[in-house]
Amino acid sequence: MAPDAPADIVLTGGTVYTVDAARPRAGAIAARAGRIVAVGNERDIKGHIGPRTRVVDLTGRMVVPGFQDAHVHPVHGGLNQLRCELRGARGREGYLELIAAYATAHPDRPWIVGGGWYMDDFPRGTPLREDLDAIVPDRPVYLTNRDGHGAWVNSRALAIAGVDASTADPPDGRIERDADGRPSGTLHDGAATLVELHVPPATAEELVEALRIGQRYLHSLGITAWQDAIVEDDQFGAYTTLAARGELTARVVGALWWERSRGDEQIEELIERRTRGRIGRFSPTSVKIMQDGVLETFTGAMIEPYLDGNGGSSGNRGLSFVDPARLPGYVTRLDAEGFQVHFHAIGDRAVREALDALEAARNAHGLTDGRHHIAHIQVVHPDDLPRFAGLGVVANAQPYWACHEGQMDTLTIPFLGPERTTWQYPFKSLLKSGARLAMGSDWSVSTPNPLLEIEVAVTRVADITRDAPPFLPAERLDLAEAVEALTMGSAYVNHLDAETGSIEAGKAADLVVLDRDLFAPDAGPIGDARCLMTLVEGVPVFEDPGLDG
Repeated sequence: MAPDAPADIVLTGGTVYTVDAARPRAGAIAARAGRIVAVGNERDIKGHIGPRTRVVDLTGRMVVPGFQDAHVHPVHGGLNQLRCELRGARGREGYLELIAAYATAHPDRPWIVGGGWYMDDFPRGTPLREDLDAIVPDRPVYLTNRDGHGAWVNSRALAIAGVDASTADPPDGRIERDADGRPSGTLHDGAATLVELHVPPATAEELVEALRIGQRYLHSLGITAWQDAIVEDDQFGAYTTLAARGELTARVVGALWWERSRGDEQIEELIERRTRGRIGRFSPTSVKIMQDGVLETFTGAMIEPYLDGNGGSSGNRGLSFVDPARLPGYVTRLDAEGFQVHFHAIGDRAVREALDALEAARNAHGLTDGRHHIAHIQVVHPDDLPRFAGLGVVANAQPYWACHEGQMDTLTIPFLGPERTTWQYPFKSLLKSGARLAMGSDWSVSTPNPLLEIEVAVTRVADITRDAPPFLPAERLDLAEAVEALTMGSAYVNHLDAETGSIEAGKAADLVVLDRDLFAPDAGPIGDARCLMTLVEGVPVFEDPGLDG
């Protein structure tokens, strides 16, 4: 029987990987009015083609559901491109050259602001203020590292903030110091905030433009939806502005920022913001709680102390940013108010504290539809692996980090020791225990390219060092598991799985055309594949000129 009306777009002549267990593969798709109306072979789809239907000949290429990033920072990523971006360089000299050039090109900027430096490019991951003083002596400089948990500052910035030898470390951070106690130029976590408070904020116009840049870049990689992992007031305004204008083409869940210096009195404010912010494709229905820092700066919360680098105990167990005694009450209240809780937890103690808090909410209310998740899960104690499935907590993995690279080999493994090193990024173990897995990039911390993330999830080797040994190969995923985590897994976290995440008739036509069949024996490295077209509700939001070539 012919369809009621022709399709708006048909993709045919290739492989359709559906992430639908009932029909894993097909050869063609038809979409009309933003919905998938047919999935099948070319004969099944032929009747949906009318005189105005756009027919895309895949010529053997692959269609997958739109990728969804479960933990990303698009506004920050876009803003970096408007500031002093260091991700194009490596090494101390490379960074200083870029910073000097930026300062020269922007003589009217009162602050030099930007970031993207790698910790392993400096001894113990801590650059010095003197290097910045030599090239920018007259203006303050504030440059965050690539993971956003530390900042490199010059003497002028420290003086403006009043940070000196007498300044105590804040409870959620640490000031690196010279032998005489003076700040040496690197500030970790909450200590960076002491200077950041004095940095001129980005304007509303800059933030809107940053979001446009971030959205455009993510669409070019096949990403159709995401969860923004930190939505503070300024980012909130950027999202609501674009959404109200109809310019937010992605589906976005915003994780509203939990201020760790406050208590549950802020929940009423979060409720008001959620109500006010539900516009178009933007839903600020999650709350981000950052429970610890990162291992490289010893601010990640560990059950047992870090080693001192020589096999002995340092006595330092890291930091719990939110009081573990109060955390269960906060989470239980958020759960009762219908919020999803999105945890940052790097160390095994932070993961355990998050699970304990979510267990308290579960005991109080039973299983709700919060779909709470714990992001990063770098070190998970083996005793806690089965708790994810038991509590219905989603493991939100950032797979690109699960490999041998500088920060892992020089700033992490020596301070964890052999046993705890094997507890890192336990993706396969979590799946085997029954946990649901979602994935994200944490861009701008690392690449948002889903294909590079999938490659590391499958190989446990980074694309830049493909001849390196795999990192904990027993934790490798197979390709289907990794693709599902970045489609249906993340769609589940975002409460979008009924609409997206798989290719099925009736669902939204959020689709990606890749330049090859990832599953083919001759496909080559997964990360070498490219996105050629991204559709949201059947409308192209990115199209490579080579699509029809």
